[in-house]
Amino acid sequence: MNKDYEISKMKQKSLRQNKTNYLSTLFNSKQKETAKERTKKAFSLIELLVVILILGLLVGLVAPRVIKQGAIAQRKLACTQMGSIKQGLKMFKLDNGSYPETDEGIEALVANPDADKYPNYSSSPYLEKVAKDSWGTPLIYIKDGSEFKLISFGADKKEGGEDDGKDIVFPDCQK
Repeated sequence: MNKDYEISKMKQKSLRQNKTNYLSTLFNSKQKETAKERTKKAFSLIELLVVILILGLLVGLVAPRVIKQGAIAQRKLACTQMGSIKQGLKMFKLDNGSYPETDEGIEALVANPDADKYPNYSSSPYLEKVAKDSWGTPLIYIKDGSEFKLISFGADKKEGGEDDGKDIVFPDCQK
C-alpha cells in the first residue's frame, strides 16, 4: 500500500509538473505571438515615407489643375457679370436714347447722374449697386459712339497682362 501511495504521489507530482510546463510553454508562446502581432500592426518608416512620397506626387500633379480651373471660373464669372451690366445699359438706352457717357460710368445705372439730361430715367435703378469684377476691382466703362466696352483688368488688376492676368473685354469675352 505504501508503494501504491508513492506511485500515486509520483503520478500527481508528474501531472503537476506537466501542467506547469504546459502553462509555462503556453504563456511564453502567447508572449511571442503578441510581440509578433505588435510588429505586424505597425508601419515601418520606409512604408510611411513611400505613402508620403505618393501623396506629395498627387498634390503636385492635381493642385495646378485645380488652381487653373479656379482661374478659368473667375474669368467666366467676370464675363457673366459684364453680361448683366449689358442688360442694364440696354434698358438705360431704351429709356434715355443713348448709353451713359464714359465719365458718368456704370454709376449712371445706379443713380441718375443728371436729371436734366436724362428726364426719362427709370424710377428704379437699372442696377442695385455698382458691380465689381471677380477680383473685387471696379469695372471700366467706355462709351464708344453708339457702342460701349466693359473692361476688367483680370487677376493682376493692371492694364494689359498675360494668361490669368489678361484683361477681359466685353463684348469680346462673349464670343
